[in-house]
Amino acid sequence: MPFRIKIPRSTIDRLPIYYRCLNLIEEHGIEEISSQVLGVRVGVDPSVIRKDLAWFGELGKRGVGYNVTYLKEAIARILGLDREWPFILVGAGKLGMALAEHNQKYGRHFHLVGVFDRDQEKIGLMVGGQRVRPMEEMSAFVKEKDVKIAMLAVPAEEAQKVAYELVKSGIKGILSYAPITLSVPQDVLVYNADYNLELQRLAYYLSNDGNITWGE
Repeated sequence: MPFRIKIPRSTIDRLPIYYRCLNLIEEHGIEEISSQVLGVRVGVDPSVIRKDLAWFGELGKRGVGYNVTYLKEAIARILGLDREWPFILVGAGKLGMALAEHNQKYGRHFHLVGVFDRDQEKIGLMVGGQRVRPMEEMSAFVKEKDVKIAMLAVPAEEAQKVAYELVKSGIKGILSYAPITLSVPQDVLVYNADYNLELQRLAYYLSNDGNITWGE
C-alpha cells in the first residue's frame, strides 16, 4: 500500500486564496513574486505560505521567489482545477437562484448541470440555465452524469434528509448553505457556507480589537 502524506486541512483551505491572488497578479503582467509580497496580498504570514507550498515540492527558488504562472498552474493542478467539475444544486428558492446566477458569472471550473426541488410549483422553471427537476429524478441523474459535487440550498429542517439522499446517490462533496451540521459518512466531505458563523467571527475580532493574533 503506497504511503500517502496527509496535508493539513488549513493548508488546503488557503490554496484557493493563493490561486485567486496569483490570477490577479498574472493579469497585471507580474512574472515573479516573493512569499513576502504574496503574504501581504493575501494576508498570510510568508512563513506560512512557504510551509504550505513546501508540502507539494519545490515550487520556487530560494532567494528568488516564485514564477507566478508556474505557481498558479501548479496550485490549479493540486486543487483539481485542470478539469471541469459538474455539480448539481438542490433547492430552487431565492438563495438557490442567486447561487446559480453567481455560478454562471464566476464558476469558471464548476459547471451546473442539474437543479432539483420538492416544490411542484418550481418544477420546470429555469434556474441557472437549467430546468428544475423533481427530487425523484436526482439519484438516476447523478449516476448518469457521474456527478460528485452538490450544492445544498434548502431549509435547515430538510437539509439532513436531502444529505442522505445525496450520499445514497453517490455524491462525495457537499457545499451546504443550511445552518446546521450535517451527519454524513467519513468518505463524504461537507463544507458549510454559513454567513451567520462568519458574522460571529467578525464580531469576535471587532469586539477584541487590539488583542488579535494571527496563527496558522
